[in-house]
Amino acid sequence: MEWQFFEGELDRDDVRDLLSQHFLEMRSGSPPEACHVLPIDGLQDPSIRFFTLRENGVLLGCGALKSLASDHGEVKSMRTGNTALGRGVGQAMLGHLLQTARQQGMSRISLETGSTEQFAAANRLYEKNGFERSGGFCDYPDTPWTHFYTRTI
Repeated sequence: MEWQFFEGELDRDDVRDLLSQHFLEMRSGSPPEACHVLPIDGLQDPSIRFFTLRENGVLLGCGALKSLASDHGEVKSMRTGNTALGRGVGQAMLGHLLQTARQQGMSRISLETGSTEQFAAANRLYEKNGFERSGGFCDYPDTPWTHFYTRTI
């Protein structure tokens, strides 16, 4: 297994396709007030580091780390490509984001995800990795369709 992480790549067609799919699926599965998925231009914010995971050049997935404060980060835009589902891509990306956060001096990571069946695998992944349900953060509204998680690192 020859997996490699890359930073950036928002200008690559395969990355744009995966993010477009992610955006459309998140928008279709959550009401507007509970959907906080970032469009591609939102991921270009200087507070966000965006990563891809590839195998022999083939895109497997992506994820981002947003700096909320010097000691607090947020996981954003985690997505595994359809052909890579079930191969541990989400686990690998989450591990990479946590390692990056530690290297940046962060001590806490939070995230927001959905609460419906569409998000069941994501919720299991986060809970398996020590994230605990928490209250809202930043300006995210608390809705029945939203789960918030946090963990110290």
